[in-house]
Amino acid sequence: MSGEHYFTADPAVAHERHEVVFSVDVEGIAKEFRLATASGVFSWRALDPGTAALLHNAPLPGPGTIGALLDLGCGYGPIATTLAHAAPRATIYAVDVNQRALELTRENTAGTNVVAVTPDEVPATVRFAQIWSNPPIRIGKPELHALLLRWLPRLADDGVAWLVVAKNLGADSLQRWLGEQGFPAERHANHKGFRIFAVRKNTATVVPPSR
Repeated sequence: MSGEHYFTADPAVAHERHEVVFSVDVEGIAKEFRLATASGVFSWRALDPGTAALLHNAPLPGPGTIGALLDLGCGYGPIATTLAHAAPRATIYAVDVNQRALELTRENTAGTNVVAVTPDEVPATVRFAQIWSNPPIRIGKPELHALLLRWLPRLADDGVAWLVVAKNLGADSLQRWLGEQGFPAERHANHKGFRIFAVRKNTATVVPPSR
């Protein structure tokens, strides 16, 4: 990407449009999604394997789910779009620092219950019943840890975060680190080299939310 990364706020790379097509089982029915993508956002030519592993192995929220859900690092919106169909009564915050990604997510989720915003635009009082993320491991360990410690404390006490991490990119060490921070991470599934973790609060030891 000409020296840029998908987590650049305003990508300068040429705006080449594309469409990604994928399907996910929602309430036992295969739902096909056709999403607009563009260069300068994460995995813009095809649904990336990590996100696919997450959507196919973690249990989607049911149609009766209410409250707030978070798609952390939403890209062009494959997770947020799926959550919108699975949980139409919830409010889904799709968060990214990449403005092009947010524009695409807004386009792909128009007329749904998705709110696509930058991290600082999420109201500070919101707590999340679920967080979904294919976290940006390649930003580096300190930045990744800071990102997770900003958002995981905002889980509701009975909430759960569904994370997918490649085994060869440090999934097991991240699992240990999460537990040390007061967020026990259970390995829910393994899929083609990816770990899918269910992360919850240990309310006795959890660190306070970052300001």
